[in-house]
Amino acid sequence: MEERLQDLTDKIIRYADKSGVQYCDARAEQQLKKSILIENGEIEHVRNSEDKGIGVRLIKNGSWSFCSITNPKSFDEIKEILDNTIKNSEHIHSYQKNKINLYKNSINKKQINFPVLKKPGINELIEIGLECDKIIKNTAKITKSIINPYYTINSKYFTNTEGSEILQNFTDVIIEMVATAHESGQTQSVNITEGGRGGLERISNKAQQSATHISKKASQLISAKPVKEETTTVVMNPDFVSLLTHEILGHPSEADRVLGKEMAWAGGAWWKGKIGEKIGSENLNVFDDPTIKESLGWYYFDDEGVKTKKTSLIEKGILKNHMQNRETSEVFNTAPTGNMRATNYRYMPLIRMACTCIANGDQKVDEIIKDVKNGYYISNMKIPSIDMKRHNWSISCQYAQKIENGELTDLQRDVIVMGTAPEFFNSINACGNDFTVRPITNCGKGDPMQSMIMGNGGPTIRGTATVKSVN
Repeated sequence: MEERLQDLTDKIIRYADKSGVQYCDARAEQQLKKSILIENGEIEHVRNSEDKGIGVRLIKNGSWSFCSITNPKSFDEIKEILDNTIKNSEHIHSYQKNKINLYKNSINKKQINFPVLKKPGINELIEIGLECDKIIKNTAKITKSIINPYYTINSKYFTNTEGSEILQNFTDVIIEMVATAHESGQTQSVNITEGGRGGLERISNKAQQSATHISKKASQLISAKPVKEETTTVVMNPDFVSLLTHEILGHPSEADRVLGKEMAWAGGAWWKGKIGEKIGSENLNVFDDPTIKESLGWYYFDDEGVKTKKTSLIEKGILKNHMQNRETSEVFNTAPTGNMRATNYRYMPLIRMACTCIANGDQKVDEIIKDVKNGYYISNMKIPSIDMKRHNWSISCQYAQKIENGELTDLQRDVIVMGTAPEFFNSINACGNDFTVRPITNCGKGDPMQSMIMGNGGPTIRGTATVKSVN
């Protein structure tokens, strides 16, 4: 973090405090991003970008107001913007029915440098990208390969009028890959994202293994058959479970959705008012955990300065809690969970998943499959479609396999899995002893829309849902 940017952030807090605000916090953020796009063995572009600025939230007369400043050069440049932001809060107050109250938070003064074992660089990314491209292109029936490796070096400084001063420095390394096969009028694509918080170690070797896997599957899917619609037993692999968890467990667990504050643009939650009630089978245990190291959802303090911890959301099918910020915690009479995050300094933070997962069980995956007389093994996330309250859902998978008498048989293509949240949750009768966290790089929420990175995951699970193919 540039010393000048950090110093300006401290001056903002001192100025706001003297201006008689009820509360103020400021986030100085600096990011360097380098990315490469490789298509069919050709480097299409190498891009470098840098962004830095300060976002300021404040409460005066019980009302929020917010401003952001990109690459400020002096405090004089900031002062007029800050004065107008304070005045805006006073205008909002005259129309606002309920005053903002914040749950008490501890004062934290920390500097955290996240570990990077292998420092990323453009040359290293190009080398890995071209290697993965070659693996994909050398597979039979493959007609197109797209490889997008990139990394970001981030520094985030948080301070507030309560006395917290927190600096977090971290690096994210990610590679996105698509393999497309075509033959006899049939086209099939399989994609995957690898990476996490750390250095090149987050994609080394794993990227090449995944390139081999997706190219092989795309090629095999050319001769796969679609499925006939039926309600049946489904066994879902951890990659598919991560998106299912994201859409029908993570999002409805965000307290602002539960309170209906996002209904106009992002929906609510079907289990509003059901804390303490049974919403799934005893096999369903769900948590959110920003402390899972190396995931894209790993951080020590959120954008309100709240220290992170593992939060239990569902225990043995009983809804226990939601993800909370300091404001919603006052409504629910519970502690904040450390889930308040913004895409960057330009935005007000929102309640966001960090690393929301279904907890693993004690059954071996082959035993879970062996117990199925007739059903499908559902693999890898694709496209979700969920209703406003996260009640009715359909998620397409990248591929599936028929299960017959406990054995995996024919490969299936263009498969969509559908259900309703309560029925599906109550149908879960097995959770594997495996567990995987997958990187999510493009979760959207808010107005204006904010894209967020995070982790989601879980084990292999078994339940009942409807499957069908759409060509």
